[in-house]
This record gives sequence, C-alpha cells and structure tokens, in this order.
Amino acid sequence: MSAGPLVVEIICTCMLAAFLLHRYGDLRKQHVLVTLATFIAWYFSLMIIFILPLDVSLTFYRQCLFDNAVSTTTTTTTTVTPNNHTHPPTPTLQPAPLVRREVNGNGSVNVSSPVYVEGASSLGGKVEDVGLVCEQPLSYVSDSVLPALWRVIYWTSQVLTWLILPMMQSYSNAGDFTVLGKVKSALIENAIFYGTYLLIFGICLIYVAARPDLDIDGEKLKIIGVTASNTWGLFVLVLMLGYGLVEVPRSMWNNAKRGHKLSATYFKVAKLSTEKTEAEEALEDVLEEIRRCADKIRYNSPLRPHMDTVLSKCPESTRRSLRTTNLDDYEDYGPSSSPDLSVATLVKLHKKVMRSLQLQRRTQIQWNNLMSQAFHLEEVEENMRDPHCCFKSSSSSSSSSSSQSSVGALLRVIYTPTIEWYWKCRVQAYFYMGLSLVLMVLSFMVVWSECLFFIKSPTLSLFAVFINLARHNYDYAYIELASILTIAYLCFCAYYSVFKIRILNYYYIAPHHQTNEHSLIFTGMMLCRLTPPMCLNFLGLIHLDSHVTRAFDIQETSYTKIMGHMDVISIISDGFNIYFPILIVLLCICTYFSLGSRLLSLLGFQQFIGDDDMTSELVDEGRELVKRERRKQERKAEGDSRRKMWTERFGNGSTTSSKDVPAPGERAEKYSVARSPDESDRTELLRQVEPIDYTEDRGADLLTDYTRSLGSLGSSSHRPSSSSSASAQQGYQAQGSRFGSSRSSSSGLPGKPPRGIFDDV
Repeated sequence: MSAGPLVVEIICTCMLAAFLLHRYGDLRKQHVLVTLATFIAWYFSLMIIFILPLDVSLTFYRQCLFDNAVSTTTTTTTTVTPNNHTHPPTPTLQPAPLVRREVNGNGSVNVSSPVYVEGASSLGGKVEDVGLVCEQPLSYVSDSVLPALWRVIYWTSQVLTWLILPMMQSYSNAGDFTVLGKVKSALIENAIFYGTYLLIFGICLIYVAARPDLDIDGEKLKIIGVTASNTWGLFVLVLMLGYGLVEVPRSMWNNAKRGHKLSATYFKVAKLSTEKTEAEEALEDVLEEIRRCADKIRYNSPLRPHMDTVLSKCPESTRRSLRTTNLDDYEDYGPSSSPDLSVATLVKLHKKVMRSLQLQRRTQIQWNNLMSQAFHLEEVEENMRDPHCCFKSSSSSSSSSSSQSSVGALLRVIYTPTIEWYWKCRVQAYFYMGLSLVLMVLSFMVVWSECLFFIKSPTLSLFAVFINLARHNYDYAYIELASILTIAYLCFCAYYSVFKIRILNYYYIAPHHQTNEHSLIFTGMMLCRLTPPMCLNFLGLIHLDSHVTRAFDIQETSYTKIMGHMDVISIISDGFNIYFPILIVLLCICTYFSLGSRLLSLLGFQQFIGDDDMTSELVDEGRELVKRERRKQERKAEGDSRRKMWTERFGNGSTTSSKDVPAPGERAEKYSVARSPDESDRTELLRQVEPIDYTEDRGADLLTDYTRSLGSLGSSSHRPSSSSSASAQQGYQAQGSRFGSSRSSSSGLPGKPPRGIFDDV
C-alpha cells in the first residue's frame, strides 16, 4: 500500500543504534572513524533483525497470490520432423491474472483489475475466480525495494566484519609508530583469524573444483564466499545458543531467589579484586619500565620522539614526573641512548602499556559497577525487614539521586518510596519468576524446532506451526511481531553467551559511556557475523527456506534470494546446515548441569557453583570487601561535607584567604634555583630548602626566657652570701652582654641571632 511502515522502521532502527552507541560509547573521546564504523555495523545488523519480519509477511502475501492462481493455459504446439512424426502438444505456462473480489456492506461485489502472478497459468486467457481474497499487508512495498536494500545491507556488513573492523581494531592496538608498521602488525595479528575463514573457503573451493559437473565462475565464487561466512557464523551461533538458551532463563530465576544474587555479587567482587590488583601491579611494572627507558633515552636521541609517543599513553602522574628529566642543555651527553634500546623494544613497550591500561580501566569500571550493585542489593535486604513499608536509601544512593535531572525528580514524585518498597521487596521476585517461566518456554520451543525444523510433513517446528496459522488468517501484524520477538530472543541469548564466557572477558560492555573503542568494534564485528546466519536459521525454522525443507513450491524471501543457496556445496547445504543445530541439545544439557563450570573449577579457575568450600570463602571475602568499600565511601562523604560546611561558614570571613597562601607548585618555583652543571645534588637540595625567618621579637623573647630561668634557679636554692651573689650577678650580666654584643655585631640589630649559624644544616 505504501512505504510508510518501512520508512518508520528504518528511522526507528537508526535512532535505536544511535542511542545505544551514545549510552555505551563516549563520542567525545573516541575516534570519529571508530564511531562511524561501529554505528554502521550496529545499524545494519539491527535493520536485518527488524526488516526481515516485513519481508516474511510480503513473502506470505506473494505465496497467497501464487496458491490461488489455479487456472491453466495450454498452448498446442505441433512440431513436424523430417520423418513426418508429430509430437504431442506441449503445455506452455504463462502468467495468469488473479481477480480479487471485495464484498461491500450492501452485498454488492466489486471486481478489481487482474493481478498477474509469475508461475501461475491461465487457460486460453480465460480468468477463473479463485474465490479466496488475498489481503494486502499494510507494510506492502514494491518487489524491487527489498532486494536492493538487502544487497546494500548484507554486503556492507560483510565488508565491515571481515575486512575493515578487524583491521581497524588491530591497527588501534598496534604499538608501531608508522602507518605502514601498524598495517603490517594488523595483518600479522589477523593472520590466525583470517586463516580459519580461508580454511573453510579453501575446502569449499577444492570441493567445487573437484566436481566435474560444476564450473567455477564469478557467481559460484560468490556463493562459496557466502557459504564460508555463514558456516563460520553458524558454528559460533550454535555454541553460543547452547549456553544462552539455558543460562538466560536460569539467571532470571536466580534473581528471584532471595540472597542468591547478593551472594553471587560477593563472589564476583572477591574474584574481581584479585584481577584488579594484578592489573594495577602489571600497569605499575610497565610504567616503571617506561621510566627506566626514559632515563636512558636522552633529549638528542633519535628514539626520543618514539619515547614521547609512549609517554603520551601513560597517566598524567607519570608524564609529570618525567617532564623535565633529561631535557636540559647543560650537559653534552656521550651516547645518546642505551645500546640495548631499539625501535622494536619501544614498539613492544608501546603495545604493552596500551593493553595494561585497557585491562586496568576495564577492571576499575567493573569494580565500580559491582560495588554499586552490591550496595543496592544490601539496601534491599535491609528494607525487607522494614515494618513501615517505606524504602530507605543509603547516603551514597541519596547523593546520586539528588544529582539527577529534572526528569528524574519528576519520576521520583510518581515512584514514591512506598511504591519502590513494594516493587523491590514484594513484586520484583514474582516478576522475575514469571519472566523466567516465559523464557523457559521460548528456549524449549527453540531447541525443539532446531532439532526438527527440516521435517516438512508433519510440521514439527513450533514456529512454523504458529506462523502458518497466522498466514491462513492473514494476520500480518502478528507474523511480523512474532518474527521480531523470536529473532531478538535468539540474538540476546547468543550475545549473552559471548560476553559471559571468560575467554572473551577482555572486551567489556559498560553503560554510562564507559565502553572503550576496542569493545565497541568487537561488538560490531560479532553482530555482523552472527546476524545473517541467525536470520537464515530462523527462515528455516518457519519453513521459508525451500532448499532446507525440500519444498520447491513455496515463495522465498527477498533476503534468501540475495544470500543465495548453498546447493553448490551439498555437504554444507544438505548436512551441516541441517544437522549441526541438533548439537544445541547436548550443549543445553551440559549447561543445565553446569559441567563446564565444574570442570573449570577442578582445573583451578574459580567458578560460582554454590556447593563447595572455595565458593563460600570467596563469598565471605567479597562481603568484607564491600564493607570496607562502604566505610571508605562514607568517610569520603563525611570529609566532603565537613569541608563544604567549613567553606560556607568561614570561607568569606577568614583573614587568611586561599589566594594569599601559595600553591605547592608556586612555592617550589619560588624557592628553587636553576641547577648549573658544576653543582652537585646535595648543593641543589640545600639551596631549595625554604629559608627560615627569624624575627627580632622572637630573639628577644628567647633571651628573656633564658635569663628568667637562670634567676629562678638561683632563687630556688639556698641564698648565698652577698659577695658571692654579687659576683654571680656580674658574671651573668657579662655573659649576657657578650651574647648580646655578638648578635649586634653580626646582624646590626640588638637581640637578633647572628646570621649564618644554620648554614651547615
């Protein structure tokens, strides 16, 4: 009818991709090319998920037109051979018109113009009324729109995922200092990755070349490339789904269990604490190595520009400590750098510091998120015992909530503490239980259909049964909604597994602009690789792939026509694509009994199993770490509040303002002297000591106190004779006059200590 729904879906998908990229990435810090490539990868992958259901509904509409064109046309053709033998007439199929009848409210019938359907036939041009009216979906578009759209989306995403994004990721991680060196390192790093793909492509190519009935041309090479890509994606997809289809419903069920999620969070905190410490120590070791190299590489060394590039990746504290080292011109150094340093050494050091910084930042972000989650779960546990049914937040939560925007404040008016208490302490657990049951049913439907989708009669795939019922009722809206939910659930389970497995923990997706560039590129690559085979697998589940169900009388989607069939390689089309998904059953059984986690635990990798001593010890350790972090944040909050109160009370009325007190850096500049080549380190240290100001009043006070102490000492003892007292008095006065005269002679002021008496300090 119109392209309105398609345009709306394209715009909404673009807004969704932009929102996700803004939420997880930092657009101001990351490179423009990374942002653009990641956005295109996410956008096109989401378009495949949301537009494929529209393609399915249009396919069912075309199938309806094809099925109801039942009239035939037979054209008699007589061929005379030289032997005067006459062959029987041969029927010729021509496009047949399909007449649509619409019944008005008054009972009259309106006959529309004929619609020609390819593959149908007519008898002598006579049109027979088929009786059944094929309703056109609201999202109907021309037959040439979707093929052109799929062609752009699919090949762009394939170029991104197999060529641009891997090279871009390796290029950004390379430690080389030139463009050519970075490209070379990126090719070497991706050699193993491309080797797996080329291995599959080579096997398929050899298989086709060995068959005498097939000729290799451009179209077959394209099919071989698509086959290799889909085979790789389907292999990874089945492995990920075997874990996610069980773990996603179970995680929802565990969230409903009181105390289970808090114990799991304590376990993660204890486990992450070790990783965080190791990452920080590794970073310190790398920074110390950089300091040693920076001391060896002088300002006039040809390696100095490369060393500056390495230093630019270091934290600000490291750069500040090395900013003025070995950059002076007072000395003419002999060798400009150490002989054991080279460009290759700095390249390795550059790559090492970038990786160490990524690990340290990832663990720090995970630590902050886990601490926030643990604080929140502890608050929920404490509020469960509240008799007033009013949710009370801690100081950290209240401070974070006070900094929210006006929209958050408006929502807080509606979402009162009483409603929050009932939701978090009463309703949320039952909600998770219900959601877990729904996800269990969906997982069972997926596993059942994956094992039996290739059986055409009887139809055993549950998704095919439900979609066919909606097709017969012309409920295109239900078809599109059910297709979107099914593909979205498959995608969620697959990507939940990708970021849950420990081997891929180097990449971490964190909200609030905390995801680095490498993780964003990684998610874009995985979306582009897994989405096309996932959609082809979904079309097989609903029996819209004729080469899987062996039913060649059905219409196919425009997406399948662009992707092509794998009939060139029968091993893939007839074997791997059909029977390999059955492996999901075995993987789901292993995941249900946690065989993988128990095996890793036996090998020494800490896993949250719940029934062993190591898990209990780590839970207790995590609880203590959370308490320590809470006390640390409380002390920091108290110190900030006291500092703020002191500033508000005494900041404006104080006689000594902050501007009169020099900053530490200003004081260092004020009392430091430029070093000359002839001075030693000890002389420089002594000259940088801040001078002590001796005032006249302080010197007089010291002399007065000394005289008084002597006088009191004399009066406290037995009184001597008058002659001895007089002689002692004269001696004290003479000693005081000599002490005072020495001061006066040295400083020119009476009562002031002589200058230079502390010069030997």
